[in-house]
Amino acid sequence: MVVRMRHTKSHTANRRSHHALKSISFTKCENCKVLKRRHNVCVSCGFYRGMKVIDLIKKTEKKQKKEKAKKLEK
Repeated sequence: MVVRMRHTKSHTANRRSHHALKSISFTKCENCKVLKRRHNVCVSCGFYRGMKVIDLIKKTEKKQKKEKAKKLEK
């Protein structure tokens, strides 16, 4: 079967011009000056837009407690 209205290579390439991958942009954290991804919480200090969102100390303590409990089970 022959396609009645076939797309040219240039038409297909124009349509796919937006399919390219974009590079990730980084910015400096306002609080600790470490590079972080834009519009995300800082991994090193837990701040986002000048406010503390995540308490990383509590999070690491909880993780250590969980690992310790897991070791005691074995």
